[in-house]
Amino acid sequence: MSVGSLIAADLVIAVLAAAGWLGGGAAAAARRRPLALALAGFALLATVGRAVTVTALARAGWWFAAEKVLIAGPLSLAAVAVAVPRLLRAGDIRSVAVPLLFAGYAGSGALLVTVLHGYPASAGAGLLTVAGVLAATAVSWRVLGARPSGTVSRTAVAVAVGALVTGTGLAVAPAAAPAVTHDHRYEAAPEVGEPTRRFTLTAGTATVRVSGRDVEAWAFNGQVPGPELTATVGDVLEVTLRNRDIGRGVTLHWHGYDVPNSQDGVPDVTQDAVLPGQEFVYRFRADQVGTYWYHTHSVSDVGVRKGLYGVLVVRPAPATGVDVTVPVHTLAGLPLPAPRTEPVGAGTPVRLRLINTDSTTHRYALAGTPFRVAAIDGSDLRGPTPLADTAVLIPAGGRYDLVFTAPATPVALFVDGRAVYSTGPVSAETGPWPVLDPLTYGVAAPVPWSRFDKEFPLVLDRGLDLHGLLPRYAHTVNGAADPDIPTQVVRRGDVVRFTIVNRSLVVHPWHLHGHHVLVLSRNGKPATGSPLWLDSFDVRPGDVWEVAFRADNPGTWANHCHNLPHADAGMMLHLTYS
Repeated sequence: MSVGSLIAADLVIAVLAAAGWLGGGAAAAARRRPLALALAGFALLATVGRAVTVTALARAGWWFAAEKVLIAGPLSLAAVAVAVPRLLRAGDIRSVAVPLLFAGYAGSGALLVTVLHGYPASAGAGLLTVAGVLAATAVSWRVLGARPSGTVSRTAVAVAVGALVTGTGLAVAPAAAPAVTHDHRYEAAPEVGEPTRRFTLTAGTATVRVSGRDVEAWAFNGQVPGPELTATVGDVLEVTLRNRDIGRGVTLHWHGYDVPNSQDGVPDVTQDAVLPGQEFVYRFRADQVGTYWYHTHSVSDVGVRKGLYGVLVVRPAPATGVDVTVPVHTLAGLPLPAPRTEPVGAGTPVRLRLINTDSTTHRYALAGTPFRVAAIDGSDLRGPTPLADTAVLIPAGGRYDLVFTAPATPVALFVDGRAVYSTGPVSAETGPWPVLDPLTYGVAAPVPWSRFDKEFPLVLDRGLDLHGLLPRYAHTVNGAADPDIPTQVVRRGDVVRFTIVNRSLVVHPWHLHGHHVLVLSRNGKPATGSPLWLDSFDVRPGDVWEVAFRADNPGTWANHCHNLPHADAGMMLHLTYS
């Protein structure tokens, strides 16, 4: 069983245990002895079952089990210690109603700690849970007319009040370290020489045609996707961004292109958002070959979804053969691009540049010919071998370049089962095809570093964020949400290692601006294929990724989940050079 499956199973068992204790208490209060005994027995079995799943999660990593061991464990022991002895010696079944309900409240509290607080375990969360359990038990005593002794009653009240006050103070205390401050001075643009390629992108609302329907969109130059920007290595690009009427502002982030910090397009970090009637000029040298894309980083969870994105391709020389970009997107629930058929002569070299501009993973399958994965995220792979009847999964923001020599028979590219590009009619059932694991594909090379100067764990989870004006259920990193996640500080030249852990039940495609990271391992297994230099990769539930990079691009950089609603809901932090 995978760690992700264990996480889900543990939550289900915790729900069943709490429901069993609470149901048993309710049945006991109604004097339904057989039902109360059956439910209590079921709850006890579920509690034992949860001890098994928690032990397995702890073996997978302390990140997955911290609050379950330190908070849920003692509460579960208290539940069993209070409920079971009373149940075994009970004459009147109604007399065990409150102990069974106490066990249910303890189990529910332990479950809520995982769901609402998550990682890391904290004294504040534990104390608030104890206060809630005791308060709920006291209410049950009163409602059911139970008569605890005066000493027990006074002790319970004192403990509950003390736990509530202390736990609340700890929970709402200011974060230990602030996130990146937004009052710093923006870095000046570096001198790169006179532009050799000039583009103008005007952002504005527009009506575009998708699958025979008119769709209200936000668009660059009135089209979705925006104009394809192309360059040859050595070109100096100048892109003038204008905002016609996007009231929430726009910027341009060059996704995967490691531009100087001043050109990265993150509002309030590298520049101000471009408001209606304003413009901003980006200028940088095209020194990275490969497939990239651009998108707004101002209110990006809305802007990208509504159409503010486009393709950036940098070639080593003028293109030969057939070179096709396929930016996949979902606009107003409709898939892009529209299917297209382009006959290609046999023997012609073809490169398909696959770009996932959505916030979720897509499945791509090329039918009709063997192919090689020549590059991922703009970086060439070492020794790619031919593949056939094999699918690839591309994470949000990611890019794969597939190359092949056109056969005499038709070829078709399917995305999630939908044909988007073909050279002729192809009928293929690609669903059963295996999926390529890029960590085992190609020829390996030694890791370029023998030590790491800085190491940062990033534990991804969900939790209740109490540090803002209003509470929110946030996507968190190390127990905090933007803007309260401490900034990662490095020095130029440092070799930095990230350990990225996903405790949640959803995929988090991770994206560090300004750098590509080298994949070292996933779930404890070292990467054995071509060195993978990525800027976007899926951290699935239960996954533990180790990646590293050399800090060679000074500035302050966003580091976030590229499921953009997740980033907007708190899963965004920053890395800065000291």
